[in-house]
Amino acid sequence: MFGAPRHANAELTVLADTNALELDGVRRAFGGVVAVDNVSIDVRRGEFVTLLGPSGSGKTSTLRLIGGFEQPDSGSIRINGNRVDHLPAYQRDTTTIFQSGALFPHKTVAENVAYGLRMRGVAKADIPPRVKQALEVVRLSGYEERYPAQLSGGQKQRVALARSMVVRPTILLFDEPLSALDLSLRLQLRAEIKRLHDEIGFSAIYVTHDQSEAMAMSSRVAVMRSGRIEQIDRPEKVFGEPANEFVYTFIGESCCLRTQISAGAAVDSNGAPIDLRLARRLNDGAWRIYIRPSRMHLDRTDMENGLRARLDFTEFLGDVHRYHFKAGKVELFVDHPGAVAHAAGDLIDIGWQTADMMAYQ
Repeated sequence: MFGAPRHANAELTVLADTNALELDGVRRAFGGVVAVDNVSIDVRRGEFVTLLGPSGSGKTSTLRLIGGFEQPDSGSIRINGNRVDHLPAYQRDTTTIFQSGALFPHKTVAENVAYGLRMRGVAKADIPPRVKQALEVVRLSGYEERYPAQLSGGQKQRVALARSMVVRPTILLFDEPLSALDLSLRLQLRAEIKRLHDEIGFSAIYVTHDQSEAMAMSSRVAVMRSGRIEQIDRPEKVFGEPANEFVYTFIGESCCLRTQISAGAAVDSNGAPIDLRLARRLNDGAWRIYIRPSRMHLDRTDMENGLRARLDFTEFLGDVHRYHFKAGKVELFVDHPGAVAHAAGDLIDIGWQTADMMAYQ
């Protein structure tokens, strides 16, 4: 079903041993604002690459440049080894799944899925079996004659996914397709897209600001800030070996101990002493010490590093209890699997391993 792509532009050919997508030094500015700043990405065939970043980081602008909805000021975009940055959207071998699904309300599910095939001149006899198979893949068999108004939000997105995949594009582009859905439906469709990618092996660029989506679905994650890629790597590497402080603080939750170190002793921003024990000696000066809340342990003095802090309050988050502490002006929180025999105001020893700590000046 999703084999070699058909190209809208007959002059384009698939070059052997090429990446599905290549961006080389792509730049796009709007007035004085640089939205995409010298971005380079290679997407291998069958790879699922997520562009992750806060609002204004350039991820959606990058996606629009790939899809042909914007033209770059400089740099090149290649699909299957062919340069396409001069081509309009309809002549690129891509399809885009938008946040809304963008279905035709007056067409049935089958007609929506078939639309791209008709526009590409697929033989009339070949369209019904391809539509049927596409709907089977997204588990919507039997919905052919329904209209979008008769579907749930999740079903609409499945139709949009079938409509995009049925034309066999080289690159599927996802523009935050799950952000408008409620949490349970978002998790369900996230797993569905992951399943389809594992089974079919399509190439994709996925845009999101949701870290859990990026971690769960991606072959590689590109973390973006101010139009640039800060790091692109496997999710495990981005989480465990961040390239810089921005990547560390953006990916996952972390506590920041802002301290001033002098001769091995630590004080807070007001100069009050902090009972901090570190196995790794830090040079004198101001430091930002980060630890994941899940990597800290309560009532532990046997760890490589430690801090004595006063319990402020507790939150119950379902799977864990979150304990909030203060050490002078420093605030931190620790996720613990169960309740502990401590009350607000108690001094508690918190421990962590050096490998679980990041320190920046």
